Amino acid sequence: MVRLADVVAALERLYPPELAESWDAVGLVCGDPDALVRRVLFAVDPVAAVVDDALDWDTDLVVTHHPLFLRPVHGVPATTPKGRLVHRLITGGAALYTAHTNADRAAPGVNDALASVLGLEETCPLVPAGSEDPALGLGRVGRLPRPEPLSAFVRRVAAALPETAAGVRAMGHPDSVVATVAVCGGAGDSLLGHVRALGVDAYVTADLRHHPSSEAGEAGGPALVDVAHWASEWPWLPDAAALLTAELSGAGATVETRVSTTPTDPWTLHRPAREPGADEGAHAER
Repeated sequence: MVRLADVVAALERLYPPELAESWDAVGLVCGDPDALVRRVLFAVDPVAAVVDDALDWDTDLVVTHHPLFLRPVHGVPATTPKGRLVHRLITGGAALYTAHTNADRAAPGVNDALASVLGLEETCPLVPAGSEDPALGLGRVGRLPRPEPLSAFVRRVAAALPETAAGVRAMGHPDSVVATVAVCGGAGDSLLGHVRALGVDAYVTADLRHHPSSEAGEAGGPALVDVAHWASEWPWLPDAAALLTAELSGAGATVETRVSTTPTDPWTLHRPAREPGADEGAHAER
């Protein structure tokens, strides 16, 4: 076993807090730095279902991508949803640590994992973090092993990511050729200008809004592939678990890690606006 403080130090070597956005809240949320850590659970969201997983597995530390608190709080009473999670974690002996935009910018980080599961090669940051380390930055840009139609690329994306109710949607001609791809785990329409400037064939991200997407289409591309926010960031979890294990083993320490497979995407139902063949059936009944 290893002290929580040593695990936090290892995580911060992998995902330096100084890489985080100024508005972000990363680091240790709750937990005693002197407590011993045997088991670490990785998840995207600090929500009740993940806490259930953690306590069922007798976890000592939960590492999530999304922060529990992004705004200052003056109390954590168990009468509030977030306060209740903190109480459950502390009572169950589990600490909580967050690596958010620092893990987005890290190399390897969230976006490297997303690019990897899509099979992208020769990747580099979409928005570099600076000149000191050219591997650091938001998003990734890469090339497919072989060009393929957008319809095939959308199938590739759907097969590579965890299944969600919303699935994968795309904007673009199904037969358009995709060779170069930009990706950004999480909400990424703020980077559409960078993507257009690079001239890639397709952009994979989450939470694309109507107007920015429409404007991108009017400007001549690229094809847009919109996936669930949770699904776009989930591929980072196995990578983070493996990197933490290696980082600690280099110092002679070991922990047991597990990745939560509980879907925490908030959207749980999806129905097309019109079922295929619905019009024909309606006419047949008349």
